[in-house]
Amino acid sequence: MVTAKLYPDALDICNKWFDEGHIITYFTSRTEEHRLVTEEWLKKNGFKYHALLMCKPRGGNYHWIDNHIVRATRFEGKFTNLIEVDSKIQVFEK
Repeated sequence: MVTAKLYPDALDICNKWFDEGHIITYFTSRTEEHRLVTEEWLKKNGFKYHALLMCKPRGGNYHWIDNHIVRATRFEGKFTNLIEVDSKIQVFEK
């Protein structure tokens, strides 16, 4: 973890979103015992962020339940500017 390399463009894009006023929260499968090394890595590499959530379920089959709008951005191999697309989502029945 200490020697993890940056994804190309990740720092520029994520810090740009932060500077634009987006709330940046990193959600990781790393456990609490790895919090300090993760925070130090983010700081050493210059990432701006508001929060760090540890212990994300592995496998990607989970739901984030919130009473506010939550935007999820799926990483697909390259950090670029965001575009809008129509996509199906699951919501609670009314």
